[in-house]
Amino acid sequence: MGRCLLPDDLWHEIAPLRPPPRPRPKGGRRFIENRAALTGILFVLRSGLRREMLPAEMGCGSGMTCWRRLRDRQAAGVWVRLHGVLLGRLHEADQLDWSRASLDSASVPAKKRGPATGPNPTDRGKPGTKRHRVVDARGTPFGLTFTGANRHDSAMMAPTLDAITPVRSGRRGRQRRRPHKLHADTAYDTRARRQECRARGIVPRIARRGIESSEKLGLHRWVVEHTHAWFNRFRRLPVPYERRADIYQAFTTLAACIITLNQTRR
Repeated sequence: MGRCLLPDDLWHEIAPLRPPPRPRPKGGRRFIENRAALTGILFVLRSGLRREMLPAEMGCGSGMTCWRRLRDRQAAGVWVRLHGVLLGRLHEADQLDWSRASLDSASVPAKKRGPATGPNPTDRGKPGTKRHRVVDARGTPFGLTFTGANRHDSAMMAPTLDAITPVRSGRRGRQRRRPHKLHADTAYDTRARRQECRARGIVPRIARRGIESSEKLGLHRWVVEHTHAWFNRFRRLPVPYERRADIYQAFTTLAACIITLNQTRR
C-alpha cells in the first residue's frame, strides 16, 4: 500500500528538498522515517479520513506526527519548491503549453470556519473557501490562491496570475511564469481585468457578457474544469476539516504536485 501511495519517482524528487533533521535528545519515542510519515499524509489526502483515524498497521506513526510533518514542510516551502521542480521537468520535456492558460474558481464548504473562509452566496450563506486556479492548455496546475467563498472571482485574477510558480529550464535557464493567452468566463469580463492581463504581457481571452454564455465553456476554458475534477479525486479537498488555512493549502499544493507528476507519465 505504501509503495502505491508514495511511488519511488515522487520520493526521489522530495528527498533533496527536505529540511535538515532537528537534533533529538536521547530517549523519547521512536523516530518515524520521513518516507513513512509522507505515506501517512498521502493516505489522509486521498482517503479523506481524519488524521486520528490513520491505521496503526501502516507503520506511518500517529496522525499527529504526520500532521506536524505536513505543517513543518509547508512552513519550509517544500511543497511549493516540489511543484516548481516537477513543472521544470515538464518544461524541459516540452510538455508545458504556455500558449494559453485557463482561470477559474471553485467553492468548497468550510466545516470549521477559520481564515480564508466566508459566507457562500450559492450555499445559503454557509461558510466556505474558494480556490482560484490557473492551468495550462493541458490542465497542468500553474498556481492557486485561496479566499473566502464570498470573494468575487474577478478580484483574484491578478493575485492568482502572480501566484504562478516560476519555471526554469535547466540550472541556468531563464525563469518563465507568464502564459501567452488567458481564457476566463464572463465573471472576469471587466476592463480592469483585461488591463491586468495586458500589464503582465498576457493576451486576455475573456468571455463577454451578452455575447458568450458561461454555460458553454468553449474550446479552451473547459480544461480548468477538468483540473477541478482531478483535485476533487483527493477526498480530503472537497470538504476541508482544517481550521488552519496553511494546512489546507499544504494538502492542495501536494495534490497539485501529484497531478503534475501524473502529467509527466503521460
